[in-house]
Amino acid sequence: MAWQRPDGRNPDELRPLSFYPHFTRFAPGSVLAKCGDTQVLCTVSVTEGVPRFLTGSGKGWLTAEYRMLPSATQQRKERELLKLSGRTQEIQRLIGRSLRAALDFEVLGERTLTVDADVLQADAGTRTTAITGGFVALAHAISQLLQQGVLERSPLCRQVAGVSVGLLGGEAFLDLNYIEDVAATVDFNVVMNHKLEIIEVQGTAEEGSFSRQQLNQLLDVAQKGIQELLIAQRDGIADWNAVFAED
Repeated sequence: MAWQRPDGRNPDELRPLSFYPHFTRFAPGSVLAKCGDTQVLCTVSVTEGVPRFLTGSGKGWLTAEYRMLPSATQQRKERELLKLSGRTQEIQRLIGRSLRAALDFEVLGERTLTVDADVLQADAGTRTTAITGGFVALAHAISQLLQQGVLERSPLCRQVAGVSVGLLGGEAFLDLNYIEDVAATVDFNVVMNHKLEIIEVQGTAEEGSFSRQQLNQLLDVAQKGIQELLIAQRDGIADWNAVFAED
């Protein structure tokens, strides 16, 4: 029997997506990203200087931190204070790798951009929402640096978005919510740039295995979703033409 989506979406349909920019006062870039019932606050901070391994290189750096608020899930989640879980470390590394792919670090100069992704409410897809929303926050931060004269030109040269896909009843589904994420026999996270080139694919069979044909179906569905996310990102960045310098 074919899987029936709890919210009535088509298999290749995204959840409702919205960006609320300038959500916080002090961060140069901030956006509340809502994807269905998943809500992630993405902020970008700028500091002069870079990690030691880049000092004197003339190149900048981007790093990311990811946290989930205790009340983000149905059962209260303990705060990670002294030691981060393996899951948290994996996710924030993914966010960092993905968003570093958006930048020309020579143009940025010896500055460090820190992307903070704080999950306010989780209904699956938190890491991909953090990447998609994090890019919008990054664009707003770069816009402020340009307006302030800190940067002469934009280092933002590639657009980046991410989405989840999975197999349910042997069929590819886009942008899984929590119920679907738990039930999926195969679960993937896909990150692409504006040229629809793959930046990262994370995927595994939760039980059994899957075919090459099913993998292709998952990537096709992911690509369709990312195309729509890229449009939504551009719509959420008022000065897109000024801040994006395609390589």
